Amino acid sequence: MTSEEILLDVEERMEKAISVLRQSLAGIRTGRASSGLVDSIKVEAYGSLCPIKQLASVTTPEPNQIVIRPYDPNTLKAIEKAIQASELGFNPQNDGRLIRITIPPLSTEVRRKLVTRVKELCEEAKVAIRNIRRDGNKMAEQAEKQKELTEDECKTLKEEIQELTKKYEEQANEMAKNREKDILEG
Repeated sequence: MTSEEILLDVEERMEKAISVLRQSLAGIRTGRASSGLVDSIKVEAYGSLCPIKQLASVTTPEPNQIVIRPYDPNTLKAIEKAIQASELGFNPQNDGRLIRITIPPLSTEVRRKLVTRVKELCEEAKVAIRNIRRDGNKMAEQAEKQKELTEDECKTLKEEIQELTKKYEEQANEMAKNREKDILEG
């Protein structure tokens, strides 16, 4: 593998780790309603598990309310059941056409737990990024052993991989810091 291929592979994988963190953080409650809170919920419909956003439009007409309008009214009960079964602790109200979820205000204790969870998710993302760095460094060493890269090219590649690692770890920290702020202020 060339150094460009290795670097590209490392960067793509680190970008995926950040993307996973972004999705995980979107599912964490703040005091405000967000369609991201129900995005991770899977609904048993049409013989398979589908994300809510594939079965319904999800809107937030008020700061403390989520409204879910199924595209197919037959999936309404299944969506309601999936929300109740999720560990989010929401109590959906079904009026026969749509589902309303009122987001209760967060207690100080719940906020602290959510901040702890944000920190855990951030750390998981950083560990994934460091593992990708390790894999990239191994690929560089392998390419050097196979005489595809010179010793200097290998050293330069490892430095570039380290720069990417720092960049993506900083992104993860920034995302976590912003989410913590939302939780504590919301």
